Amino acid sequence: MKTFFKIATVALAAAAAMSSHADSNYPVAGKTITIIVPFTAGGPTDKVARDLAESMRKQLGNATIVIDNADGAGSTIGIGKAARAKNDGYTLLLTHIAMSTIPTLYRKLPFNVLNDFEYAGIINDVPMTLIGRPTLPAKNFAEVKDWVSKNQGKVNLANAGVGSASHLCGLMFQSALQQDMTPVPYKGAAPAIADLMGNQVDLLCDQTTNTTSQIAAKKVQAYGVTTTKQLTTPALKDLPTLQSLGLKDFNVTIWHGLYAPKGTPADVVAKVNAAMKTSLKDPEFIKRQEALGAVIASDDRINPAGHKKFVESEIAKWGQVIKAAGIYAD
Repeated sequence: MKTFFKIATVALAAAAAMSSHADSNYPVAGKTITIIVPFTAGGPTDKVARDLAESMRKQLGNATIVIDNADGAGSTIGIGKAARAKNDGYTLLLTHIAMSTIPTLYRKLPFNVLNDFEYAGIINDVPMTLIGRPTLPAKNFAEVKDWVSKNQGKVNLANAGVGSASHLCGLMFQSALQQDMTPVPYKGAAPAIADLMGNQVDLLCDQTTNTTSQIAAKKVQAYGVTTTKQLTTPALKDLPTLQSLGLKDFNVTIWHGLYAPKGTPADVVAKVNAAMKTSLKDPEFIKRQEALGAVIASDDRINPAGHKKFVESEIAKWGQVIKAAGIYAD
C-alpha cells in the first residue's frame, strides 16, 4: 500500500510539473485565440478590440485572433460567457468600464468580476465630453449651471441606456451639481446624439468616440471634458476640464481592459500581458486609437496587479454613485 501511495504521489508531482510547463509554447501554431467583446460589432469597444487583436497577432507569432461579439444585458452576457470559458488562454475578454459598474447595477450576477477573472492589463482611456443641443441658451459651462438651476425639473439629460457610460457620467454630473434632471434613456449613443442635434433633449455626457465629429462640425454645443487635463485632439483642445470649472474630482474615462478566465496559467497571462504592452507601443495601433480620441494607457494599470487594483477602486467609486441614485438594471 505504501508503495502505491508513493507511486501515486510521484505521478501527481510529475503531472503538476508537466502542467506548469505545458503552456510554454503558447499559443500553439494553428490554434485560434478568441477575444469576447460583450458589445455589438462596429461600436467603440469592438473597434478597440479589433485594433488590439491585429497588433497582438504579430506579437504572438502571427496567431489567428477572432472577435466574438457576445452582446446583451448591459455586457453581462458576454462577460458571463468569458467567465465560463476554458481557462487555457485561448479565450480572452475585452471590455470597458462596465467591469466596475455591473457589480452594483446588477445585484444577482452569476459571476464575480474580481474573483472569476485573471487581469491582463488596461489598454486605454477614452475621455468624455459634456455637450448640449444647438439651441440651448447656455454658451459656456457657467451658463449651463445657471440654466439648469433656473429650470429645475425641466432639464432633459439624455443617455445611451441604463448602465451605459453616458448614463453613469450623467449621474455623476447631477451629483456634482446637486441638481435633479430628467434622464432620457436611448438604445445606444447614436439615437441619443441624433435627438440632441435635433433639439429634442437638452444635455448629454458621452465619450469622444461618439461626440468629436459633431463637436467639430458645430452640430452640438460643447462645454467641457471629463479628464484631469485638457485634450490635444484639434476639435477638443480648447475645451476646459470640468474639474477646472469647479466640479471637484470629476474624472470620468471609459477605460478598456483585457482579461482571461480564472485559473488561466500564470505564464500564459504573462505572455498575453507582454503582447498587449508591446501593442500599446505599436505606432499603427497608437494612430488608430488616437483617431478614436483614446489615450493609450502607460501607468501601472498596464500590469495585472495594477489593473485589478484600479478596478477595485472603480467598483467602489461607481458603487456610491449608483446606490445614491437608486437606479439598478435588474
